[in-house]
Amino acid sequence: ISVLFLTLLLLFLALFPGAFSCCMKISDEISKGILRRVERFEIQKAGGLCHLEAVILHMKGRKFCVNPWNREVEKIVKKMKHKIHRRKSHIRKQRRTRRTRKNRSSS
Repeated sequence: ISVLFLTLLLLFLALFPGAFSCCMKISDEISKGILRRVERFEIQKAGGLCHLEAVILHMKGRKFCVNPWNREVEKIVKKMKHKIHRRKSHIRKQRRTRRTRKNRSSS
């Protein structure tokens, strides 16, 4: 049974290489230059396969694991969440105005 389990585990790792990519260390400080170039972020919860809470900052093919309680990191996460929310509400407003314009021109 253990050989079967090991075979299945290796197959899973081959098919999904990023499935177990957890931050093993986190940085308490991060430069403002890096924070300015962050494209997206992920939040890693402690538990399951990952043992640390972390914020994973992604920028141009690189990632940085940082302390989620760092003030600068909290600010960038909040700013990026707000930016995403604004972008979604802007799209909804555009769709509504397009529909009304079509309705007016067809009358």
